[in-house]
Amino acid sequence: MLSINPKELTVQVVQKYLQNAIAPRPICFASTISKSGEVNLAPFSFFNIFSSNPPIAVFSPAYSGRTGAPKDTLLNVLEVPECVINVVNYNMVYQMSLASSPFAKGINEFEKAGFTQVPSDLIQPPRVKESPVQFECKVIEVKELGKQGGAGNLIICEIIKIHIDESVLKADKQIDTHKIDLVARMGDNWYCRASGAALFEVEKPITSIGIGYDAIPVNIKNSSILTGNNLGLLGSVEQLPTPEEIAAFKKSIPKFNSDKEQHLFAQSFLELNKVKEAWMVLLD
Repeated sequence: MLSINPKELTVQVVQKYLQNAIAPRPICFASTISKSGEVNLAPFSFFNIFSSNPPIAVFSPAYSGRTGAPKDTLLNVLEVPECVINVVNYNMVYQMSLASSPFAKGINEFEKAGFTQVPSDLIQPPRVKESPVQFECKVIEVKELGKQGGAGNLIICEIIKIHIDESVLKADKQIDTHKIDLVARMGDNWYCRASGAALFEVEKPITSIGIGYDAIPVNIKNSSILTGNNLGLLGSVEQLPTPEEIAAFKKSIPKFNSDKEQHLFAQSFLELNKVKEAWMVLLD
């Protein structure tokens, strides 16, 4: 295993490791405004939500690793502590990338990237019409993490109004993960698209308590076939099938000549999320 001390490397090399390893990262497409009324629009992938009551989002414009200069976004929120966080989906990702070009201060990235400015209801910075979800935010704190190039500045925002394009909603007025078609930032020039085969569900164990990995028999835990994900599913059940259920189920499946055959057959059920059936294959 490669072990690294970040202090022994350049900022650029450390950032490359971080951005490739900590991914995918959601994108904060932030629109801000200066005291003189100059609008800025820029994407940041050091971003996430951190509270729902109150609703808090944080993103971090870093000082330039090359020049040490602050981003216009940072300068703007220090003058006018407001911003719009516009989410980015696949339909706008190339325009968003264009907006990240190092344009001179005072250049309007809305115009350069071809986005449409929409007035906000409660704050001064405009929203991006093309974004499927737009969060109007009050900046409640800016926390500087350092003064050198590459140092971040946490912009802590309270979301005070949310705008959602109805085309990405389900019948119950909740956001449809498939329709919103979000993109996320990876390392280097890579992005990923949250749609199609890339999406999968893992049921949250909120109300149920699984038997746990430690309750799985040793011969199953030591399987050369079953993966960590397979074992995680097996450990998620609240109780094992009864001997009667197992006996009845065994009548409908083939007999196995080896543990390998048995575990491969059980794995086929796990891949369909049929955990109880997998247990009945594995147990005698």
